[in-house]
Amino acid sequence: MSIFFTKHIKMIPGSYGHERPLIIRISFTTCVLGTVCLPLLGLITCVLISSVFHFDDSTGTHCHVPNYLPSISASINLSPECHIWRFCIGLHSAPRFLVAFTYFKYYKTRFASRFPESLLAYLSLAFSILENLGLLLLSYVSSSETYIVHKEGFVLFILSSLIYMLITCRLWKAIKKYSLNPEDIKSHHWKVRFLLLNVCFCAFAGFFYAKHNLYCESGSYTFFALFEYLIVFSNMAFHLTAFWDFRSREVMVISSSEDKEF
Repeated sequence: MSIFFTKHIKMIPGSYGHERPLIIRISFTTCVLGTVCLPLLGLITCVLISSVFHFDDSTGTHCHVPNYLPSISASINLSPECHIWRFCIGLHSAPRFLVAFTYFKYYKTRFASRFPESLLAYLSLAFSILENLGLLLLSYVSSSETYIVHKEGFVLFILSSLIYMLITCRLWKAIKKYSLNPEDIKSHHWKVRFLLLNVCFCAFAGFFYAKHNLYCESGSYTFFALFEYLIVFSNMAFHLTAFWDFRSREVMVISSSEDKEF
C-alpha cells in the first residue's frame, strides 16, 4: 500500500485492456473531520440512548444518591450502546494513527537539526499512540467486565492526551515563531485555548468525582458526568485543529494492478 496526500475522492478505471491501478484521493481535512466526527456522533448517540431507554441503569450510583446524567463509562457499558461506541472507535482508530505519523513526519522535516524540538517530535508521536491505545482499551474493556483495566485505560487516555496536547502546543509555538502563515498562528492559538479548557475540565471533573466518593452528595456525580463530556469535547476540538495544519494536504491510496493488493 502506498499513501500520499490529495483532495477529492477519485477513481481511475482501467483502459486499453489492462487494468490500471485504482487511485483513491481524499483531502486530509476530510480525513480529520471523519476521524473526529466518528467518536463525537458515537458518544452523542450512546448518551441519548442511555438517557431515554436506560436512564435508571446508566445513572445509578454506588451510594444511591440522585444523578441526572449518565457518565461516559456507564453509557458505553450498556447494550446496544457499547456496540455503537466500539464500532465508531474501531473505525476512527486507524486514521488516528495515520494523523499521528503525519504530524511526526512534519515535525521531523521542520525540526531536523533542532533541539529540543526534534526530541519532542518523538515524544509527541509516543503519547499520541498511547492516547489512542488508552481510548481503545477503555472502549473495548467495559467497567462491568474488568473495572481495573477499564479504569487504567481511562487514566492512560487522560494523562497521555494532556501530555500530547502540551507537547503539541510547545512545538507549534516554535512553528509560529518562524512562520508567516496566518493559519499556523491561528492553529497555535486555538490549540492553547483547547488545552487550557481541557485542563480546567479535568480539574473540575476530578473535584466532583472525589466529592461524590467521599461525601456522596446529591448532584456531584451529575457534575462529574457533565465535565467528563466537556473533557472529551475539548479533546476532540484540539485534534480538529489539524484542519488548519494540513489544509492543502491530501491522502492518496494506490492499489497495484499486478498483484491485486493495496
